[in-house]
Amino acid sequence: MKSVSPFRLAVVALVPIAAISLSFGNALAQSPPASTPPAASTPASPAPAPSATPAPPPAETKSPADVPSAAQAPATPPPAPVQTADPFGEQITLEPKTVVIAKGNANWDSAFDTLIDSFKSLSALLEKQGIKPSGNGMIVYTSTDDTGFTYLAEIPVEQDPKNLTKAMSMGKSPDGKALKFVHRGSYDNMDNTYEAITNHLDDKKLEAKDTFIEEYITDPLKTAEDKLVINVYVPLK
Repeated sequence: MKSVSPFRLAVVALVPIAAISLSFGNALAQSPPASTPPAASTPASPAPAPSATPAPPPAETKSPADVPSAAQAPATPPPAPVQTADPFGEQITLEPKTVVIAKGNANWDSAFDTLIDSFKSLSALLEKQGIKPSGNGMIVYTSTDDTGFTYLAEIPVEQDPKNLTKAMSMGKSPDGKALKFVHRGSYDNMDNTYEAITNHLDDKKLEAKDTFIEEYITDPLKTAEDKLVINVYVPLK
């Protein structure tokens, strides 16, 4: 049996009571008044003389301009935007940026710590020379195998820093057509993101280049690892 809410039960119970009250009131209104003895006749009094006092001026009325219209009413604030899921496999075009680069290689077991060390070296170089980054730090993976990988740590800049180490250089970030994916959380969980990316490429029958790029939207030097937000770009052939 379908349950009925307490609110609906209360409304249903009140309706007959209101109807009875309304009917009883109508019956009283329609019944003739009780007969009363006629009042004793009294001589009519003479009509009052017209007053010489001038009639008061009519009450002041407001013009339509004084009355606020609906258009003048305060506008209702727009609703707050609804947060949607991150795009997965969005097609974009990467634009080349001038970057300072640090080459490196790492084992999978200590991958994140190695990447952080490269970002620290680049950031220290720029900070010492008073150069502010012009974009987010990036990691470009150039080769991988079962034990580790080689990479380029890149930070966009608008002026060339001096006194680069042997492992550093200036260059351009990758450009061209790519697919964009978003990873949120620890670097240790990147395997799940890349597995989903691989499945997406297989399902769409897309052919990717032998590299991929991670753009660190949150600063990895200042953000807790489980709060990281990383855009993953997969260049297409």
